[in-house]
Amino acid sequence: MGSSARPGEGTPARPPRRVDLLVAVASVALALLLTGGMWRDPNGRAILVNSGDQALFEWLLSYAAYTMGGADPFFTHLLNVPDGANLAVNTSATILGWVFAPVTWLAGPSVTFLVILTLNLIASGYAWYWLFSRHLGASPAAAALGGLFCGFAPGMVSHANAHLNWTAQWLMVLIVWGVLRLRTPGSAWRRGLVLGLLVAAGFSVAAEALFFTALACGVVVVVWALGRRAEARAAAGRFVRSLAVAAVVASAFLAYPLWMHFFGPMRYHGIGFDQRVHSEDLLAFGAYPERSLAGLAGLNARLAPNPTEETTFYGLPLLLLALVSFVLLWRAADPPRRAALRALGVTAVVFAALALGPRLRINGGPTDVPMPYALLIDLPMFDAALPARLALVITPLLGLLLAWTVDLARTWSPRSRVALAAALVVALLPIAPTPLLTTPRNPVPEFITSGAWREYVPEGGTIVPVPLPSDLLPDGQRWQAEVLAERSGPVFAIPAGFFLGPGPDGRSQIGPIPRPTHGLLFTAARTGRVPRITDAERARARADLRHWRASIVVLADEIHGAKWPVHYDAVRRTATALFGEPERVMDVWVWRVPS
Repeated sequence: MGSSARPGEGTPARPPRRVDLLVAVASVALALLLTGGMWRDPNGRAILVNSGDQALFEWLLSYAAYTMGGADPFFTHLLNVPDGANLAVNTSATILGWVFAPVTWLAGPSVTFLVILTLNLIASGYAWYWLFSRHLGASPAAAALGGLFCGFAPGMVSHANAHLNWTAQWLMVLIVWGVLRLRTPGSAWRRGLVLGLLVAAGFSVAAEALFFTALACGVVVVVWALGRRAEARAAAGRFVRSLAVAAVVASAFLAYPLWMHFFGPMRYHGIGFDQRVHSEDLLAFGAYPERSLAGLAGLNARLAPNPTEETTFYGLPLLLLALVSFVLLWRAADPPRRAALRALGVTAVVFAALALGPRLRINGGPTDVPMPYALLIDLPMFDAALPARLALVITPLLGLLLAWTVDLARTWSPRSRVALAAALVVALLPIAPTPLLTTPRNPVPEFITSGAWREYVPEGGTIVPVPLPSDLLPDGQRWQAEVLAERSGPVFAIPAGFFLGPGPDGRSQIGPIPRPTHGLLFTAARTGRVPRITDAERARARADLRHWRASIVVLADEIHGAKWPVHYDAVRRTATALFGEPERVMDVWVWRVPS
């Protein structure tokens, strides 16, 4: 809680512009290093390990641009016909979609996705540098090291696999800055207004990250206040008044999305993922990530539930360096700095413990050892969070610790400074990021892009892509995203889709409860086995088409599977057995549905 070389003392000098420029250039270079494989062909390549999430975010960006014509940004019947999808309980990224709508209209959602992902990475690294150098007392060079570490740490690189929400850390930086300003002299209305607007934007872009940021700020503020009671009492009035204004402003902007989130149709409770699995493995803190120099050397450890959730993976040398740095800083600190260090240390320990989830996991295996998260797992918001992601809060704490240690080293002997430089190389070089893996993906059929589909589907009618769109089979939702990205003209609805909705027990699950035809086509795509189709299955298929208000069923020449290759021939034979012989139209097979 401070804005100077020693929290609470004066105002830091502005870093030289050349340092600002160098950090910006470094952020751009690192971001392009990560995303370069997609820049070669934004429309023809996808992120290998998470092409399903990429397709979802492209759809969300297209839908947000579409809503600028007057559609509801938080609920749609274009997905999951006829029930629709509640986007307020999903990561809707509405603000990003509105801001970048011109890019979507001009270049399409794939380009918009890549532009935002790259800018998120650039802005996050630079934002942490800005916060450390302008408001948390680090020198420009030290802040550059800490900021670039935060922006391109293993957790950020892991979530760069298509998570536009988690890579938008620059927005969380601004929220932290807004919280720090609450105790400073000035207009409570102005400070509260700014923070309230930032919170509203944060909810739109990354509600889970906003929740974690609020928790972290709360822990830091409480621990700091306990250590600096006199300063805390003097600032309490300004802090509370400004916070109240921020709450009113944020509530005004979020009234409708919050109502939709907690009371709207197609809402759910809990989370469809196993929180015991999506918890941090104890050994993951000292392991190396996949997309790093150590990973290229084969030193990575597969301790995350999937490659997009390597939230810590700092490596043992960095953990040891952080521990030694904390001790050295503590010994050299005056009372204001010790209060700040205490707040950082307690927050890191709290979030590391919570990230371990309800039961301790060691080396990939669960144990029966209960952890603190077990006490929170049934509480609102905690019941819908993935515990491992709480560890992302630790990264900026480590970054600030590194920055302060570099500044402390100015008082050391030359030999000690050389030792620190060597330790930094040993700790940081192995986790230096390497490019994201990409894979080719199918183009959207010309039948869709040319508008030929409009001859077969009335306004508001439904196209049934075969197999039905989901997180594992994203093509049909990509077709719709392409049409939504057009500034005018009719759009079509699709059944199912990739979204979070209520399952049979009201808990979250991906997509709808599958209908019989959905299940048959999915099984054929996944296994390659053509099920035995009887008149009973055909009757159920006709009922499903009526339920979906289908106009046509469409099969493209190629089907992209996000996690496994699709058995195309089995899908076509199953669809033909269900719906009869198709007709060839341009580059797709079409089954007409009798009205």
